[in-house]
Amino acid sequence: MSFFIKKKENPRLLKKSHSAGTGPKRKGDVTVGVRNKVKKGNSRYNDEISSDSEPESPTVPRKIQKKAEYEYTETPQEKKLRLAKLYLEQLKEADDKRADDEDFGNALVAGKLEEEVLEQKGKLQRLIAQDLLPPDASEIRLLRGHKLPITCLVISPDDKCIFSAAKDCSIIKWDVESGKKLHTIPGGRKGTEDRHVGHTAHVLCMTISSDGKYLATGDMNKLIMIWEAETCKHIYKFTGHKGPVSGLSFRKGTHDLYSASHDRSVKVWNVDENAYVETLFGHQDVITGLDGLSRECCVTAGGRDGTVRVWKIAEESQLVFHGHEGSIDCVQLINEEHMITGADDGSVCLWSVNKKKPLCTVKQAHGCHGDTSLEQPHWISSVAALQNSDTVASGACGCSHNSLVQVWKCGQKYRGLQPLFSVPLSGFINCLKFSSSGQFLVAGVGQEHRLGRWWRLKEAKNGIYIIPLKRKPSTPEEVKVAE
Repeated sequence: MSFFIKKKENPRLLKKSHSAGTGPKRKGDVTVGVRNKVKKGNSRYNDEISSDSEPESPTVPRKIQKKAEYEYTETPQEKKLRLAKLYLEQLKEADDKRADDEDFGNALVAGKLEEEVLEQKGKLQRLIAQDLLPPDASEIRLLRGHKLPITCLVISPDDKCIFSAAKDCSIIKWDVESGKKLHTIPGGRKGTEDRHVGHTAHVLCMTISSDGKYLATGDMNKLIMIWEAETCKHIYKFTGHKGPVSGLSFRKGTHDLYSASHDRSVKVWNVDENAYVETLFGHQDVITGLDGLSRECCVTAGGRDGTVRVWKIAEESQLVFHGHEGSIDCVQLINEEHMITGADDGSVCLWSVNKKKPLCTVKQAHGCHGDTSLEQPHWISSVAALQNSDTVASGACGCSHNSLVQVWKCGQKYRGLQPLFSVPLSGFINCLKFSSSGQFLVAGVGQEHRLGRWWRLKEAKNGIYIIPLKRKPSTPEEVKVAE
């Protein structure tokens, strides 16, 4: 009896034969041959690769891994929560800023209202004079256009334009920044009143409404002309005075017009309705100047009757003030209760409407001229005031080398005048005006006095001088109550 013993196959050799491709590949085999070329002397190519092994993942940059990890760690709910918190913080910051702005705005409004109350009471005094600096001669500009002496001028409420008039009967509108003429209303010859649109006699006074809408001018022919300030178009003509019109002023915030004349009367007009309202009498001599603010009243200078009068229009009454020894030729309101006047005796006075005598008088304010034994004070021909402040100015006429504009600082409660600086100009300083902002002062200068031809300075130039008012480095503007 013979036995056959089946030789056990070596599985390692079997796997090797399969990997070498010696046997056919069958479906369901555990291992699948991988095409590998066996290289002699390099055993690493003989390693087997199992179908169960995972392929190596490509290398991912570290930044991308962090970003992916971060995006993965923040769920949509967490992202919504984060954005909601950010939005709430932005809303809170906006509310805080709005609250701060409202507090600041309320403080500004309260301060403005307080200033308006003080202004209405005539007790507002801005302390500006202490910061003013003398201008350099090279900074002063001269505008020339009139053929004869300048008699009057006004500045528009926005400080962009100047209107001037002269003895040549013309009116010129100037641009402050460029110094160029914007419009000219030519004067006419005597006897052409019926056909000429404009003045045919010396223009003595002018004023502009607080809204810049109307311009009013008065002349030696007893006429008052109303113009559209923007276009210089003639609108209306008022007649009624029996003498030259020497003073004009609009009531602030309205179109009520006050006029004064050499006929010793004060008249009230309504420009909107082109109507005459009433006439007031009281002066004993020709009226040489007039001014008004927001109250229903005006002030006038009475020339050689030596009085200043405050007219209460609604009550039809007047207050009479005495103080100057000579003829009072100019008057200007500083606020509702204080004013400045100048006279031909060389004196400058500060007044309160509540007292019959001046609060302060400066005699020979611009010095004297002539021989030692025959010295005469320089004639004060014009005054100006920066409204609701402590700054005023005066102009004198005399010899060419003595004509100057003097800027003054008003003392506490307007009880003193202290000279700040002077600006020498050649000629008669017939009119002065401060700009509303206080950035510059304008002087109208001529070879003759605005009211006559007593003497003439040939070397003087007929023109308008724009004097800049420089200030020290910015400091908080102080406001005091003038009791």
